[in-house]
Amino acid sequence: LSVKAQNSLERLGVTVQTKTLVTNIDNDIVTMRRGEQVEEIKAKTVLWAAGMKASAMGKALANATGVELDRAGRVIVQSDMSLAGHPDIFVIGDLANFSHQTGKPLPGVAPVAMQQGKYVSTLIQKRLKEETVPDFHYQDYGNLAVIGRNAAVVDLGFIKFSGFPAWLAWIFIHIFFLIEFDNKLLVMIQWAWHYLTFKRGVRLITNLEEEPAGNFEERRDYRTPVQV
Repeated sequence: LSVKAQNSLERLGVTVQTKTLVTNIDNDIVTMRRGEQVEEIKAKTVLWAAGMKASAMGKALANATGVELDRAGRVIVQSDMSLAGHPDIFVIGDLANFSHQTGKPLPGVAPVAMQQGKYVSTLIQKRLKEETVPDFHYQDYGNLAVIGRNAAVVDLGFIKFSGFPAWLAWIFIHIFFLIEFDNKLLVMIQWAWHYLTFKRGVRLITNLEEEPAGNFEERRDYRTPVQV
């Protein structure tokens, strides 16, 4: 699936760099290293979407409770999502380092946070009734990623597929997990409208526009505002 995803991105004009580390971002230059090879890319606009560290809330909790943090600043939680020595304080989502299931932290994605939130909610209600609840266990239902119009990849564990069928699956699964029928209907109408009218409002990859030679050097001192 990763190869198919890369091929789809390259057809959209994206240059995919694998086994490459970004070592520095300075003004309009991105420095990358692949093994012993170092490469610099000039870029007027740089968008960083990889993430570097967890929310500052983790450090605040560590200072207040003495709880341990991992290298990324995530709070290391107990098997019931509580803090060590503080059974009434819970941390869930991408701020939590839960490694009790596989020995590795669970990924900071929405399905993990949703299951953890539901678990902690049930745990609190059970405790109020003086009932016990087993440790948290994450159920992995698979992964989906949309790449572009009519292009996506799906890995459900027992089956893997890509292309237009995967794109349809991505749409319907995401709509299914939205709360409230009104939200489901509104999102479905909006996506259908954008799809039929070829609107770019729901796409992140746009065509590359050619610029005259030397234009970059003339405008490199300017910055383009980017809203995230």
